Amino acid sequence: MSESLLLNLPWPPTVNHYWGQRGKSRFVKREGLLFRVAVLAEFRRVRHRGFGLSRLRVDIVACPPDKRRRDLDNLGKAVCDAMGHAGAYADDSQIDDFRIHRGPLKKGGGLIVELWEM
Repeated sequence: MSESLLLNLPWPPTVNHYWGQRGKSRFVKREGLLFRVAVLAEFRRVRHRGFGLSRLRVDIVACPPDKRRRDLDNLGKAVCDAMGHAGAYADDSQIDDFRIHRGPLKKGGGLIVELWEM
């Protein structure tokens, strides 16, 4: 693996708060849009050009906001969607290795996301 990207992101909304459905149409809800804006701001802050069409590894350290029980696998979809929308990569199907680890509690919660080009 060569080039990497490190992002410090806020705690994402749950899947039910990220996406909504009206009839047969799915859409990103307000909370999801706000998360996308935060991810885009962090991506721009680090001034990374993105990985284009490269194959990727993603490693996430999830620092929950409190001690409530949470399924870590529910974080992945919102994070991958927002990073793709920000321009980190063309499509989340490029991710060949995806890992999520539980980190320490953090006031407000947060994610440390590292992407590597494989």
